[in-house]
Amino acid sequence: MSKGDADKDKEVDVDGVGYRRPPASTKFRKGQSGNPRGRPKNRHRQAPYEAVLGQMVTIREDGAERRITAAEAFLLRLAKRGLEGNGPAARDAMVAIKAARQEKHEEDTTISSIVFVSVSPGSVNTALEPLRMAKKLDPYRETARMKLEPWLVQAALDRFGARRLSCEEQQIVVSTTRTPHKVQWPDWWEVQP
Repeated sequence: MSKGDADKDKEVDVDGVGYRRPPASTKFRKGQSGNPRGRPKNRHRQAPYEAVLGQMVTIREDGAERRITAAEAFLLRLAKRGLEGNGPAARDAMVAIKAARQEKHEEDTTISSIVFVSVSPGSVNTALEPLRMAKKLDPYRETARMKLEPWLVQAALDRFGARRLSCEEQQIVVSTTRTPHKVQWPDWWEVQP
């Protein structure tokens, strides 16, 4: 060790400043915060909605693709879930519709047009879905299989009276029901859902 290094060590020991010993003037006083203004409030709670909901997304309806904003896609999905029977989604969709009407100052709520969709006699599947009697397993395929809604199966079973189905027929009914655990099966029913 050279004489200059020893002198530096003596200076450090005398002042109490050195490795892991900062000068007293730069230390925080007792009770003083190192971050006096604190973390900004709600800094990470709000998403950049304009950036997220303004993005263009591609959706597919009836096999055709089209581009819309993420906000429109969100509202379409919300309305679809509401029509499928989801109560909270239906309420939120109604709130969004009401807000949109107020925004556009649209006071007129009369029906402007009625659309009739004709169904060919041989295609029962296309009529079952709009009536919410059945659901397509794959909504993007034209030839997708359909499953009956539980309320429809329940109504049909209630009309049977004293008649009974064979085990094979019971198996067919259970396999074609969308959510068989929601059906109240009769006492004589043998096939387990």
